[in-house]
Amino acid sequence: MDRSVVVHKLIDILLATMPSCADQASKFGTDYESQRALLRGLMNMTDPRHTLSEEYFKLQDELLQDELADKQLVDVLTLPPSKLNPQLRLYQGDITTLKADAIVNSADPSLLGCFIAGHHCLDNCIHSAAGLQLRFACKQLLDKHGSALSKVGAAMCTKAYNLPCQAIIHTVGPQVLWQLGESEEEALKTCYRSCLSLARNQGFRSLVFSCISTGENRFPHSRAAALAVSTVNEELTEHHDNLVVIFNTFKEVDTEIYAHQLDPKPDTKPEELHPFFNENLF
Repeated sequence: MDRSVVVHKLIDILLATMPSCADQASKFGTDYESQRALLRGLMNMTDPRHTLSEEYFKLQDELLQDELADKQLVDVLTLPPSKLNPQLRLYQGDITTLKADAIVNSADPSLLGCFIAGHHCLDNCIHSAAGLQLRFACKQLLDKHGSALSKVGAAMCTKAYNLPCQAIIHTVGPQVLWQLGESEEEALKTCYRSCLSLARNQGFRSLVFSCISTGENRFPHSRAAALAVSTVNEELTEHHDNLVVIFNTFKEVDTEIYAHQLDPKPDTKPEELHPFFNENLF
């Protein structure tokens, strides 16, 4: 079926569950890009307490799989190993294009994904590419296990649905409200340990970490990278497993900071690469 036809059908189904959005939706352009953006926004706003028809998921999966086929996918096991530890690797790019056993989502505290229409945070991008099954699966786990899963530093695992990876591990990172302290650092390390433990228990061979808490949670980039690399390296060494861990970055500044951690230059400190991302600055 033509993509534009699928998009229009999906919009109609979702608008039927949120009629209050109909007037705003009518103001979107009729071109494909505008309608696709509208669909993403409606998906982001969908309340998981509402049931959706099998037709919706069939059409949605057709669209998302068709879009996935257009992307250039990357097998994480082909990425070059770092000098610090051959099990540690670095990749700059779209995490939703990575073929791995699991990727880590730096999740919203609700653990249901970002509800802001069209937002470009990592949580929103992952949920938008995976499909609404992911939000419903997260809700089922929360209904079953309670709020313990949404505690900072905890981790839970779901299927990846329309992503090229097999699974998604969700963790809620710490938020730095004013000044970075020991409690926030320990909480961030706990996130990495929890995800690694869950990946180990699931028998995963490859795991992709995003830059947990460095976005709207305001954790300083250079310090977050240092804690991420040191914690993961220590865990891999302690457990003697063969798990390959990839640190995924999107911005060039984060790539340079992680590259320094994975291949340290003796005369350069991470914060000197980009002073704006000094651990004492936001």
